Amino acid sequence: MITHIKGKLVEKNPTDVVIDCNGVGYFINISLHTFSQIPDQENITLYTHLHVKEDAHSLYGFASTGEREVFRLLISVSGIGTNTARTMLSSLTPQQIKDGIASEDVALIQSVKGIGLKTAQRVIIDLKDKIIKIYDIDEVSVNKNNTNKEEALSALEVLGYAKKQADRVVDKIVSATPEASVEDIIKQALKKL
Repeated sequence: MITHIKGKLVEKNPTDVVIDCNGVGYFINISLHTFSQIPDQENITLYTHLHVKEDAHSLYGFASTGEREVFRLLISVSGIGTNTARTMLSSLTPQQIKDGIASEDVALIQSVKGIGLKTAQRVIIDLKDKIIKIYDIDEVSVNKNNTNKEEALSALEVLGYAKKQADRVVDKIVSATPEASVEDIIKQALKKL
């Protein structure tokens, strides 16, 4: 098992990188989240997951071990392959995915391109208990914050803002300040929308 690769960054694209490690170039698939975390310096370290199939051995790289752990949890769900998991980590941060699963936010998981209602529900059913146990998330605080978030979103919709756009802005606010009241969330969102 290849657990990490440390070497010289030869090529950097939004979906993949090439790292030269002692004269061998490793092609590593990455998410947009990892892409944004990779510094523009010559020597880097990526934490990797080697995915073996009948017809291919693929390396997936992550800026942190936490992101790799979320990736591994996602691909353990039936119907979620490596490309879908990578798309999820490109659309949402690892923290948003963990919070969304823990709070049973089907709409958030379903907002990822290629994930339907049944797949989103399966992800939540399969991973909720694992996420809460592994990351020691307090269910009560997740549900309380989720209620504030939902109330703020419905208020913004009444004011005429598009649900998807409002959802992204509110997510950022809630993850930055989890203790924010409904009024605070709405006020901050109105400044950013």
